[in-house]
Amino acid sequence: MTSTSTSIQRRIPRLITPSFWTNLSPNGGGEPEGDLLAAIVRDFGSFANMKEQLTNATVAFQGSGWGWLGYDKKTSMLTIDAMPNQDPLQSTTGRIPLLGIDVWEHAYYLQYKNVRPDYVKAIFDIVNWSNVSERYENAMG
Repeated sequence: MTSTSTSIQRRIPRLITPSFWTNLSPNGGGEPEGDLLAAIVRDFGSFANMKEQLTNATVAFQGSGWGWLGYDKKTSMLTIDAMPNQDPLQSTTGRIPLLGIDVWEHAYYLQYKNVRPDYVKAIFDIVNWSNVSERYENAMG
């Protein structure tokens, strides 16, 4: 491994984790509105379907990593991905991250132990949909 790739690997957690924290708010939850909600309905059929698909992909992922709601500029569609470790969504898939769910054990183990599904379901109670919507608007621009 080169010193450049080692340096990049060390920076990846600092690049991903801030996205996670701005995606969350104690006043979050509910459902998105406006253009983001319209895109979710267009691409997944309903908010409930998107939530279920993102939950399933994130919970089913084995090991440490992230579940992502992303935007694919090539297709102008929202996507769901599960990425291992700290592999960033955009540089790995070309998709722009909108909402990230951290499924490293440090994110949930103290409160949820090994019950990852409960943690992932609870995340939706604190999602800052205004932040996710802003990311979506910027991604389309």
